[in-house]
Amino acid sequence: MNPRLTLADLFTRAQPGHAAVILPEDGFTTSYRSLTVQIEALAAMLRGVLRPGQVVAIVLANGLEYLASFLAVARARLVAAPLNPAYKPDEVRFYLEDSGAAALIVPPEAHPSRDVARELGLSVWSATRDGRGQVRVEGVGLAPTGLDVEPPRPDDVALFLHTSGTTSRPKGVPLTHGNLMASVDNIATHYQLSPADTGLVLMPQFHVHGLVGSTLAPLYAGGTIVTPPRFSASGLWPAVRAYHVTWYSSAPTIHQILLARADSDSAPAQSGFRFIRSCSAALSGLTLAGLESRFGAPVLEAYAMTEASHQMTSNPLPPGTRKPGSVGRGTNVEVGIMDEAGNLLPAGTQGEVVIRGPNVTHGYHNNPEANATSFTNGWFRTGDRGVMDSEGYLTLIGRIKELINRGGEKISPLEIDAVLLEHPAVAEVATFAAPDPKYGEEVHAAVVLKGEVTAEQLQAHCGARLADFKVPKVIHITKELPRTATGKVQRRQVAAAFLKS
Repeated sequence: MNPRLTLADLFTRAQPGHAAVILPEDGFTTSYRSLTVQIEALAAMLRGVLRPGQVVAIVLANGLEYLASFLAVARARLVAAPLNPAYKPDEVRFYLEDSGAAALIVPPEAHPSRDVARELGLSVWSATRDGRGQVRVEGVGLAPTGLDVEPPRPDDVALFLHTSGTTSRPKGVPLTHGNLMASVDNIATHYQLSPADTGLVLMPQFHVHGLVGSTLAPLYAGGTIVTPPRFSASGLWPAVRAYHVTWYSSAPTIHQILLARADSDSAPAQSGFRFIRSCSAALSGLTLAGLESRFGAPVLEAYAMTEASHQMTSNPLPPGTRKPGSVGRGTNVEVGIMDEAGNLLPAGTQGEVVIRGPNVTHGYHNNPEANATSFTNGWFRTGDRGVMDSEGYLTLIGRIKELINRGGEKISPLEIDAVLLEHPAVAEVATFAAPDPKYGEEVHAAVVLKGEVTAEQLQAHCGARLADFKVPKVIHITKELPRTATGKVQRRQVAAAFLKS
């Protein structure tokens, strides 16, 4: 790949008249030519009011409005900061403040983020589609006459995301145009994506999986994406048939739902998929085998993270060897296993998974402590424990960091702890991951009380302050938390104590 490419070059492989985006809810189709015109017009408007490097937060559902807004922000040498529409006001406030956002793009209808943005003094604009299906961002104003929007540079930050860590607040991850283009090239090349492919976008585009893996990579290859506003199991197979979908990528939770409903939804025995991709959480061997048997397509498990602009490893397409239980080999990304001292370890030896390559972030935002512990001799430490075999296939053993991975949503237990401790009846708390057949892991919390309150009331307390997927499914009321001999609470011990069968 040309290392000087940016997101302004994303469509260079595409035929202008080829379908870029299909919206299955109304069948509207946008060509690459039309999408390019919309992006350029929106970019000119944005550059009329913002300076290069300023951050624009985006709170939109999957669709053309989101994609055109994101690519226009990037084209204008601005920084896009997509946010989950499910976030509550306190969460939105943190993300807007931490990213230094100057403006917010939202749907025209009421949304809590509007009020928070206005309180912070941000410009608030509405993204809509007009009667011709063209995306408009209302409130920005007209582009100045004759404005020449200079193209972005590979080292410009294009995307600002947050990833949950072992601290109580998520860490900001700036990704450059160069990072993103390296990643989309790796993904498109590995899966041999082409203009003949039509992908179905099932993951949210405010996440790196949905944005980079399911959206930008197939567009870079000149293919077509079918983009419903949200995942709907009942709507999937009609869309697959109508638009001749050749592949999709999702977290295991969605695979499990589709497999469980396959017969009732009249899913075909031969789906027509060239492959099915799984990422964002561990896929069970039983689910993998079930998918391949029921849908007649190879299932390729991949390994990815935000700091790597998404994909790091993947199992190969046939006739390459796919190893169930393994997340495959590096996809033009160097992968190694390292000990605590920073030594690379030989095949067959367990240690921390480390990576390096042009897709990897240059460092966390305003977090020198995290940068110091996350980078060693040019390698990025993933925080995951794994082992590589003699052929370079990586098997993940577990996370070193204490994240809860709920269906691909990475949740910091300390963030949940902090919210529970805000309740006047809570004395101590330890949030931890519990195995869950649907989501892989679910949020549980053990709580020591100093007043009268029920578990249901504590869940309601969390629900008013956190997105629904972060609210503990189970709260264990206890007289004391398990501790080590030195008096330290360890989440692994807490989980073991409260999850005994």
